[in-house]
Amino acid sequence: MGNNPVREERDSLGTVLVPKDAYYGAGTQRAMENFPISGMGMPKVFIHTLALIKKCAAAVNRDLGLIDPQIAGAIEKAAQEVMDGNFDGQFAVDVFQTGSATSTNMNMNEVLASRANEIMTGKKGGKAPVHPNDHVNSGQSSNDVIPTAIHISAAVGIRKDLIPSLSLLGRTLTQKADEFSDVLKIGRTHLQDAVPIFLGQEFSGYARQTELGISRVESAARELEELALGGTAVGNGINARPEFAAKTIGLISQYTGIPFKEAVNHFEAQSAKDAIVSVSGALKTLAVSLVKIANDIRLLGSGPRCGLGEIMLPSTQPGSSIMPGKVNPVIPEALIQAAAQVMGNDTTLMICGQGGYFELNTMMPLMAHNILYSIRLLSTSTRVFAEKCVSGIVADRAACNAYVERSLALVTYLVPEIGYDRSAEIAKIAFETGRTIREVVIEKKLFSDDQCNEIFKNI
Repeated sequence: MGNNPVREERDSLGTVLVPKDAYYGAGTQRAMENFPISGMGMPKVFIHTLALIKKCAAAVNRDLGLIDPQIAGAIEKAAQEVMDGNFDGQFAVDVFQTGSATSTNMNMNEVLASRANEIMTGKKGGKAPVHPNDHVNSGQSSNDVIPTAIHISAAVGIRKDLIPSLSLLGRTLTQKADEFSDVLKIGRTHLQDAVPIFLGQEFSGYARQTELGISRVESAARELEELALGGTAVGNGINARPEFAAKTIGLISQYTGIPFKEAVNHFEAQSAKDAIVSVSGALKTLAVSLVKIANDIRLLGSGPRCGLGEIMLPSTQPGSSIMPGKVNPVIPEALIQAAAQVMGNDTTLMICGQGGYFELNTMMPLMAHNILYSIRLLSTSTRVFAEKCVSGIVADRAACNAYVERSLALVTYLVPEIGYDRSAEIAKIAFETGRTIREVVIEKKLFSDDQCNEIFKNI
């Protein structure tokens, strides 16, 4: 710690020197020294959620007569300050730490006890009158609090950030589907010309993908509503009052607006993390959908003169350091990269989900990091995609019409009249001569003008 002022803090292993101005204590300092792994701390939203749990727990323990009201009040005040982001710098334990995230739980217990002591006595640190274990952690264990915090923070992130962003994208795509409902364009299968469709129909497919993505995520997120709180160390609730969990969860539900409930089986809730794996799977499926939409849109807008150019994307920034005037589809590309990261996160979460041995999963910090990272990436990237790309898309009606008129796939309209084989001959002639299907039909006098107009009436 160099020449920086320090103070002594004690834990069960002995005395530890911590920075004098720090609110954390011995356990946190040891963890910071033991895990100089990635430089990544636990997500802020997770830290703020953990503080919420401690705040509600303190209120319930006060009501149960387990904590002095003045101590409980100081803990609640300190927890609210952490929730407000006032102490974000005090949480520096690495993501890659003990698999139960005990170090992060103790980091929170120490900061809250230290701040509560400061509120009550004017002096931070120490274990009196507020003790990090006996008071802040009363009725709890890292083994039930950490999975509870993962579920709550993920559920809140999905409800308050991801679903609104996806809904915005869905609405924007639907608006474009309506706007382009009369723009006839060529359809494509196998990257080859197919029969004409309307551009609005194509966009309606994207809107439906988004709608189904919302449904899948919401369905999976309901699994997060069961909380492990109350199981304490191994699931049997040792050292916790039977009513503690239900009352604390009730307060959490009031605060978040989400109907959380105590786990049906605490042994499942602490030893397995299947709900997180399930949610991640839904997020991965959503990411796959978004890549399809973003790729289609950037291909439809390719060009501007030597690509498909059926739509025009908003120009957001210069696209090249060497080619003047070049504008690239940067917003779809950002979304695609975010989606790729989410798919990678899912693979990691799948492996972490297998990290439950007997009564505890021991890969929870990484699970918390990845699931919250995925939710944040999808929330922000879809909103940016909707606002900075999709909302400004314009159809190039002339280009769409020209592709339709030149397409050999128009021969499909002749099949009911002259059969598949003869229609194939017409397509071959058109291809070899560079003429349109309509021109070949007129030249061959296969139909009268009225018949020809009837066959191609929708084109």
